[in-house]
Amino acid sequence: MSINPEPTNVAASVDAILDELQDRPFSSMQAAIAMLRERTGTERSDADLKGLITKKAAVRGIQFFDEKSGTAN
Repeated sequence: MSINPEPTNVAASVDAILDELQDRPFSSMQAAIAMLRERTGTERSDADLKGLITKKAAVRGIQFFDEKSGTAN
């Protein structure tokens, strides 16, 4: 079984995006996922990326608005 590592550190890219968004309350989760895909080219699922972003944002006290569910995370 071969593993195709992603060329960009996705977790580090999430940190960079959160640095940019930390002063914007209730930023868009879908916009953050789109930014992450654009910067990294990752093929991870939206659910996986949402989980990673949510966990890292929670540590920083950053909340996101999730358009799909209509709630803040």
